[in-house]
Amino acid sequence: MSDTALLVIDVQVGVVDGELRAARLDAVLDHLNLAIAKARQRGYPVIFVQHEDDDLQRGSDVWQLHPKLAVQEGDIRVFKRFGDSFCDTDLTEQLSATEISKLWIGGCATDFCIDSTLRNAVSRGYQVTVIRDGHTTLSAFALSGEQVIDHFNAAWSATSATPKPLRVVTAAEL
Repeated sequence: MSDTALLVIDVQVGVVDGELRAARLDAVLDHLNLAIAKARQRGYPVIFVQHEDDDLQRGSDVWQLHPKLAVQEGDIRVFKRFGDSFCDTDLTEQLSATEISKLWIGGCATDFCIDSTLRNAVSRGYQVTVIRDGHTTLSAFALSGEQVIDHFNAAWSATSATPKPLRVVTAAEL
């Protein structure tokens, strides 16, 4: 049995390809699909996390996973209402049931759902690997989506005060 799982967070039509398009989306989808293929090749569970709220109602067109993602029957689904994928979800139970201790993380949004999930995962004792080229966000506030992605990759790469190493690698390096 594997000790590693891949989390693909909030790569939903209405999140990444709605009124606004997420930064580097086409490349991110390609890199996520490479990570998915590598995870499956190694027998790692692939977990798709989907956000739901008033604007992303479960089952709606905008709530669906992006059609370019390599989703397969048997992939695990986790549904959330908050930024952190652990908050009020069954993610912990899903990971515990398969004795997962390491996570590969990618998806959307770099500065919210990805960051809060990886910080909680680190605090819970998981060894986290962020897919450097497999996460995205929207341009907001004073920064472009590209600037946010680059900033968080640099910040995560420089983070050393964690119980287990926080790795930031490209999908090709997984």
